[in-house]
Amino acid sequence: MNTLISNVTIVTMNEKMEVLFGAYLGVEEGKISYIGKSAPEEKPQTIIDGTGMVLLPGLINCHTQLATTVLRSYLDDLSSAEALDEQLKKEAKMDARSAKAAALLGIAECLRFGVTSVSDLYYYPDATAEAIAESGIKGNVALSAYRFIDQNEEFDFDTDEQCRELVRITEKWHGHDGGRIKIDAGIHAEYTSNYKLWEGLVGFAAEKKLGFQLHLAETKGETESCLDRTGLGPAELLGCHGIFNLPVTAVGCATISEEEQKLLGKKKATAVACPLTAAKKGQPVTPVLECVRAGMNVALGTGGALDAGNLDLFEVMRGLAMAARSTRENASALPASAALMMATSCGARAQGRENECGMIKVGMDADLCLVDFSAPHLMPCHNVPNALVFSAKGGDVAMTMVKGKILYQNGQFPTIDLKNVVEELTSYAIPRLFAGEN
Repeated sequence: MNTLISNVTIVTMNEKMEVLFGAYLGVEEGKISYIGKSAPEEKPQTIIDGTGMVLLPGLINCHTQLATTVLRSYLDDLSSAEALDEQLKKEAKMDARSAKAAALLGIAECLRFGVTSVSDLYYYPDATAEAIAESGIKGNVALSAYRFIDQNEEFDFDTDEQCRELVRITEKWHGHDGGRIKIDAGIHAEYTSNYKLWEGLVGFAAEKKLGFQLHLAETKGETESCLDRTGLGPAELLGCHGIFNLPVTAVGCATISEEEQKLLGKKKATAVACPLTAAKKGQPVTPVLECVRAGMNVALGTGGALDAGNLDLFEVMRGLAMAARSTRENASALPASAALMMATSCGARAQGRENECGMIKVGMDADLCLVDFSAPHLMPCHNVPNALVFSAKGGDVAMTMVKGKILYQNGQFPTIDLKNVVEELTSYAIPRLFAGEN
């Protein structure tokens, strides 16, 4: 046995939602090999004392834009139009080197907050995949493809620049390190692309057995525009072109109709709720209870640091539960256990990883988050799931482990040279993006 975590409270997130007190968990060759109320007979190489700690499955952040950490807090006080204009200007100056440095910073932040896997929908997917590969975290990476062209313009998947990039990164990264990195197809959104691109991507993704990421119906204006242009809601329109025949992760789903919710439920699509980013941008929050009732999987995301401010998924769990309760005027509308499921097992399902992580079970990957419950704001603890959702913060995480390897512990990042990352940002990325500004 490589590692034993002793005398710890384990929130399993298994089918019975068991919480085990004073338990022991063993890790062997990257897998959970032992769970019990007493220490195993086999002696471990390393023992981690879990006294006063809570162990749960690593959190899964199903919507990030890691490279936007370089723009954190820059656009917060601008109107939507001004912010978009400034964002496009800065993104036009970005290159792979600056994107990788920013992605590594974002990954370090995720690990600091107990996240063991991310889904990233942005640009520079090769650089992002490199950062994920080096850091040891898991990730589903998608290029946020767009197409501002007339519907009558010629389109050829084999020669299109963005489609060729998807082919390249799929060949290079899909399945890397035993599936630790997956490549998904993706579009930015319905309103920034067209059916020729959608159908080309669907064909390629189906052939290569890829997932699909997109932003979907995040605002009323987006949905109303689609209805005006096509007579269909955005989910209905995209469904006509086969997108939901794939495993889809749809960020937002805040303004889709009840009929569209049922459509996506039948297709087992995932809605990703990013409640704090939506609220910060003045947008509606994903109606998670309605989506669940319609049969959809619901996972959680922060969005990018540009929009979210930080990548703390504990804050997202808390914000989502509070928003659901406030909207319903019902303090039991969304239990803490449901929010935890969305951040763990439902996130694993969204990434196509439900057989490897999202629960603490023997045989699962040792993707684990250890939370220190000795802080004043976590004492006393009468209900562990409630405390995790309503009291804990990302900063309470003491250790993050992926496939049995410690990637964060007590302020240290064994796989990320954080000093070098900060140097890359301050000496290269920030000057490149902000050159000529006071």
